[in-house]
Amino acid sequence: MKKPLEKQIGGDHYKNFPIQVVEFCQRNQLNYCESSAIKYIVRHKLKHKSGKECIEKAIHYLQILLELEYSKK
Repeated sequence: MKKPLEKQIGGDHYKNFPIQVVEFCQRNQLNYCESSAIKYIVRHKLKHKSGKECIEKAIHYLQILLELEYSKK
């Protein structure tokens, strides 16, 4: 039986990297916005029809991060 990090449900755009995105994010204790931005940056070249959208999503998560972490309160 494969370990969870050795398989991917719904494609193979993450499992072909030397380090799984989820493993990198967990080990580095990244929050949701940071992890999501990295996820979309890593996969944009592999999503031929929606690569541009992946970059837009990454930017969106970084904008949320800016607002939540660095806006004046």
